[in-house]
Amino acid sequence: MNSGFYLQGLIMALAYTGTQDQRGVKTNFFFITVPAQLVPYTMMLVSLLMVGPGLLGLQLCGLFAAHLHDFVTRIWPEFGGGSNWLPTPAFLSRLVEPPTRGVEHRAYGTAIRPGATGSSGGGGGPLPESWRTRGKGQRLGD
Repeated sequence: MNSGFYLQGLIMALAYTGTQDQRGVKTNFFFITVPAQLVPYTMMLVSLLMVGPGLLGLQLCGLFAAHLHDFVTRIWPEFGGGSNWLPTPAFLSRLVEPPTRGVEHRAYGTAIRPGATGSSGGGGGPLPESWRTRGKGQRLGD
């Protein structure tokens, strides 16, 4: 761990975090097909074979940090009945969540009011502007 640059650990942590929700999905690692949740371990094996055991400590540290983060933010609150120890700051949540104007969450699904999604068509709807002057339209059989 005589490194001031922990990029290998960060890459391992991101690979672990990104593949945990994709169980059962097959993915390609170079020319080998592996299950998605085994990609971080495949990365560690390939770097062990190509570079040697020098990076193994950094990668294990990144894998441990990602596993610990996954446990305290997702597994423990959802399945253990505990609370989230590392909540996401509100300004970050607002950056990645879509605006919910016109969206109503119900017990049996989500209702979206027409025109509330902010479509870029100007008048709303999927039709081009030249077709909107042709009338309201009719369904077949009406």
